[in-house]
Amino acid sequence: MKVALIGNQNSGKTTLFNCLTGMNAKIGNWPGVTIEKKTGVIKGTNYEITDLPGVYSLSPYSLEEKVSREFVLNENPDVIINIVDATSLERSLYLTTQLMELDVKVIIALNMADILEKKGIFIDEKKLQDLLGVKVLKISALKETGIKKLIHEIEKSDLERTAVFDSEIENSIQNIQKLINLKHKKFIAVKLLEKDDYFMEHQKAEIEAIATNLANKYDTDLEEIIATQRYDFIEKVKKVCVERKKKLESISDKLDKIFLNKWIAFPIFVVIMFLVYYLSVGIIGSATVDLVGEGIEWVSQMVENGLTHIGTSEMLISLVVDGIIAGVGAVLGFVPQLIILFICISLLETTGYMSRIALLLDKVFRKIGLSGKSLIPFIIGSGCSVPGIMGARIVENEQERKMTAMLTPFIPCSAKLPIIALFAGYFFKENAGIASASLYFFAIIIIITSAYIMKKFLFKNTSSTYISELPEYKLPNAKYVAKDVTDRVFSFIKRAGTIILLCSIVIWFLVSFSFKLEYGVEVENSILATIGSKIAWIFYPIIGQNSWGATVSAIQGLVAKEQVISSMSVIAGLSEDVQEAGQIFASGGIFSFFTAASAYAFMVFNLFSAPCFGAIGAMRRELGGTKQMLKAVAFQTILAWILASIVYQIGSRIENGTLKLADILVVSVIAVVVIAIIVKKVKSKDSGCKNCPDRNHCEKNNKE
Repeated sequence: MKVALIGNQNSGKTTLFNCLTGMNAKIGNWPGVTIEKKTGVIKGTNYEITDLPGVYSLSPYSLEEKVSREFVLNENPDVIINIVDATSLERSLYLTTQLMELDVKVIIALNMADILEKKGIFIDEKKLQDLLGVKVLKISALKETGIKKLIHEIEKSDLERTAVFDSEIENSIQNIQKLINLKHKKFIAVKLLEKDDYFMEHQKAEIEAIATNLANKYDTDLEEIIATQRYDFIEKVKKVCVERKKKLESISDKLDKIFLNKWIAFPIFVVIMFLVYYLSVGIIGSATVDLVGEGIEWVSQMVENGLTHIGTSEMLISLVVDGIIAGVGAVLGFVPQLIILFICISLLETTGYMSRIALLLDKVFRKIGLSGKSLIPFIIGSGCSVPGIMGARIVENEQERKMTAMLTPFIPCSAKLPIIALFAGYFFKENAGIASASLYFFAIIIIITSAYIMKKFLFKNTSSTYISELPEYKLPNAKYVAKDVTDRVFSFIKRAGTIILLCSIVIWFLVSFSFKLEYGVEVENSILATIGSKIAWIFYPIIGQNSWGATVSAIQGLVAKEQVISSMSVIAGLSEDVQEAGQIFASGGIFSFFTAASAYAFMVFNLFSAPCFGAIGAMRRELGGTKQMLKAVAFQTILAWILASIVYQIGSRIENGTLKLADILVVSVIAVVVIAIIVKKVKSKDSGCKNCPDRNHCEKNNKE
């Protein structure tokens, strides 16, 4: 049996899905769409259940609604479980009235029933069931109450549906149904009255006549009349079934007076995000790195002793110890910090605070050509840039969507955290958390600034609205948080065990051999050093040295950002002056030249430069072609180089005590001029004109 789970956003749909399937879900994407698709099997049954995207209606105003409607109409589920937020019945039942028009059994799961009593609300589910003509059950997905009864109800027979509209519209719908020879006749009949483009191929002269006659009687648009009557029906149902014993101010309302206060909301957001990075990279996180490092060092020594004992050649021992273990181990050492970061982000998401952040930043984003909806890809991008960039598809405005896809890689993702953690932990020690958090807020500032520049010069027609419902604050579900964090961590480890391992082997080979394929040459005479020395000058303004090691490591970030640290570890581990890969910045080593200023500048470059190949491929799809993708990569990399150079030039002068106001002014002017030139070059002369109906008018009047 095929079951579809559908409901509004923030109604507890994902929690119910995990509860029904035991969290054993297959996750992929809808065909041709990057919206996440979850399927699983309901525990103790052979029923396949699909979690549809959160929607408010089956009228396709958004991509999510289009996906959900096409699944219901084309995949023919046997049962639809409509999860309804019991605390927001009026809003939730609009979707329900549309589902009632389908030729599919519908079960309403009244979720969050446990919160009703706290709010002083009573819902008579028996009366609600009689008025709607569909089975209604009270459940709590979070506390897993009423779930067995819900599963048992799936195999029972359906009830007879109630009419939602007045007699005039219902009679017209019945007459149209007689002219349709398809499944879901009533649903299609309503959509034909609303003149839904998706169904206009089924339009007939007789149906058109019925719609015209009906419109004349009401003397207004039928779509508006139908929507109004849906809400009138919902209001009647609510009056009969819902009793509010006492009006109480909810905990969410009380908390929102604090978290959304116009004076302190943003400072609270700054403090919270500071604490996230302070915990993950600062006090707790940095303590775990040394512990894991000692463990990896122990494993490295044991493997080296074991291989020596069985007579393995020196070259193969070096490959395994200095190449594979040093490269992969350098990245795995930061897994505890990632776990702390992922736990913090998951807690912010599950409690409902992330929705508040989106609302909070919407006012700022709208002024720069984005909306609060763009924050969703940015949040996803904090885990990995690839799904973050793909998540930009939820943004309806095309130009806003492209801006979001280009700017999402600026968010510090989990792959960039090892770079931040290593440099911040070594060069800023007690202030590692502050240094890491500063990069996060630096990224926000650059995103806002870049979006503003793009809006002025590239994407002038970015204007969209953002409507979001603020969910109730909830205590986080420990099982859900654990599953979410585990999935993210294993995804990171998988990358370390595949991409990083392969790259570490390649780096080891390039560092260990000369162009004559002589093994054991001095690292300065290796293939990698020879190649890196030719291009090291590019990074001189960023780190103050012609360092081939830092240059090739930064370029390795195109493969995977974690590879930057892995490459540095392998290179440092094979240099004569460093005995252990963990001593990357040891005195006399290849990377011993780094100072606090150059370290921070190096972090800035890796934060804002072109992302990994996977993210670049995602940008190519979202931007609509290779040409636009290359422009985006060029913009990101050049901007990163400029920002890092400015940071180093100012930072090094602060370190030396030679900073002058004139220096800041000159560097700022140069930066503004260079950025203006880049923007002018990147700007497409034909931007937005190809499909413009007024293009001839523009050309005639010499308008660009």
